[in-house]
Amino acid sequence: MYRTLAALSISTALALSGASFAVDYSDDIRKNDYKWMTFNVMQSIDNKIPFGFQDDTYFEMEFGGRSGWLDVYGYLDVFDLFNSSNSDRNKPEGGGPEDFADNFFFKFAPRLSIDGMTGKDLSFGPVQELYISTVTNVGDQALFEHYIGIGSDIQVPWFGKMGLNTYARYVRENFGAENEGEWDGYMVSTNWFKPWYTLDSGHFVTYQGYLDYKFGASKISDGINRTTTAVEWFNGIYYHMPQWAFGYGLKYYHNMALFKDGGFAGDTTGFGHYLSVNYKF
Repeated sequence: MYRTLAALSISTALALSGASFAVDYSDDIRKNDYKWMTFNVMQSIDNKIPFGFQDDTYFEMEFGGRSGWLDVYGYLDVFDLFNSSNSDRNKPEGGGPEDFADNFFFKFAPRLSIDGMTGKDLSFGPVQELYISTVTNVGDQALFEHYIGIGSDIQVPWFGKMGLNTYARYVRENFGAENEGEWDGYMVSTNWFKPWYTLDSGHFVTYQGYLDYKFGASKISDGINRTTTAVEWFNGIYYHMPQWAFGYGLKYYHNMALFKDGGFAGDTTGFGHYLSVNYKF
């Protein structure tokens, strides 16, 4: 649901922007290793999460890194950080079970480098490296889904190094929907982190974000409220300091989480806004 790529260190930014050559594992599989972690306070405004969860202040722990042939990204969001009555995630007084919002959302996205595991340079054209890519999404109210497929790091003009992954989707839990226990749909995703202006102080400004396109989800028969395609497109401008980052993100949703806009899930298409303060470790 949420992902910001919000507060990478300068060394990680350089690792993500990358040089225009393939990763070399021939002499030392560990020489490309790095790691990072941030604590983020996020404010969502006019979000398009299904069932009206538009505005909330929440905490996010975000992490990533590389260890040999294992590339990892993930985050944990804990909602309604200040137990505020103004949050759409706040539990209503006297509400029934149907009124209780999720308390957290967890994404874990390890990728296994095929180049690293085989010791071979599999780069070609703009493709620097190939992966077996996975994603697991977990919510605390019966959401549990897995994605697995082929991933890559590619070189793109101006952007530099970007991730590009294609997955098949397996639905483990989906609030009791009929596609639970089924392979249902696919996702193509990309992400980027582009430092585009650096100050004399070493502080820098980035354009960073991601695009997820889901399609082919056809095993729920409710065509009035469900859809087979969905889009999430996050565009963030962040100001990075050595240990802090401050950002604004504009996110476009189309049928968020495969719920049709205007159906029983409410408003799931349109633009939302994010403000963030990030502390880097």
